[in-house]
Amino acid sequence: MSDSGDGNSAYGRKSFRRSRSHFTDRITADGRDGWPVRAGRYRLVVSRACPWASRAVISRRLLGLEDALPMAVADPVQDDRSWRFTLDPGGRDPVLGIRFLGEAYARRETDPPGGVSVPAVVDVPSGKLVTNDYQRLTLDLATEWTALHRKGAPRLYPEDLRDEIDKVAADVFEDVNNGVYRAGFATGQEEYEAACAAVFRRLELLAARLERQRYLVGDTVTEADIRLFTTLVRFDAVYHGHFKCNLWKLAENPVLWAYARDLFQTPGFGDTVDFDHIKRHYYQVHTGINPTRVVPLGPDPSGWLTPHHREKLGGSPFGDGTPPGPVPAGEKVPAAGRP
Repeated sequence: MSDSGDGNSAYGRKSFRRSRSHFTDRITADGRDGWPVRAGRYRLVVSRACPWASRAVISRRLLGLEDALPMAVADPVQDDRSWRFTLDPGGRDPVLGIRFLGEAYARRETDPPGGVSVPAVVDVPSGKLVTNDYQRLTLDLATEWTALHRKGAPRLYPEDLRDEIDKVAADVFEDVNNGVYRAGFATGQEEYEAACAAVFRRLELLAARLERQRYLVGDTVTEADIRLFTTLVRFDAVYHGHFKCNLWKLAENPVLWAYARDLFQTPGFGDTVDFDHIKRHYYQVHTGINPTRVVPLGPDPSGWLTPHHREKLGGSPFGDGTPPGPVPAGEKVPAAGRP
């Protein structure tokens, strides 16, 4: 696991870079990579702290795949042996029987490049890692797992909007999702200033887009919104201070703050967010940035529940579909992590 703490990444004296996922097998309806979609065969391993893993958590919930793709939640504070299952009784995942996610990686390949990252999908019968391709995973959940979607599930990656979603998502990834990391792990002033400026330049462009429409692409929630949300929901809690992306807070931008609250209050988004896990992970794992490992008390998360009034722009989160049902009892975010 790299020092960046989530995803596949590396940083050095000159610049931060994010590695491509090493295990890119796909779980598909026709099983062309050897991994067919099967209810209950696979286990999704996530950290609620990680924005890349949170994409999969949100997508899975919106699509109603909780029973078809069971989930394991790792401790937000990992050690040099990788993500730990210390939140489970006995410190072992109750299904996979392992203490560290690295054990599933090792059954697939010893010392894989990019380290041990989340999200990861593990084949339960063999205990082997299937994929850690965070960029592709949610797209496949939306398009390859359709036979197992709940009734009324949203179309998160509709064919007629894919080109636009891909373009928006690419810009968001480069300047925002990954941009905050380039700023946070910069070791030179010029490198930091360039990355930080790019983050806020893109956020301003996104705000201008969202001033006139409720969602990034089309009039319902799509993959593009999921990918932006996972960075926005962490922005004031960790990226503003910890990663020095502090030209302004999310709560100081009326459009983006309202947009983020709209999504947070949509079933499937905010009910997957654990602010306690998020803050403890970033402030306690990134010791190169925060050597004291002190976790700040703020910001107060109660603002996430205030009215957003975005419904005035039209659109509906699920279109002709329906919201997901209640969060399964075993997957509810503890009170310490909720507003």
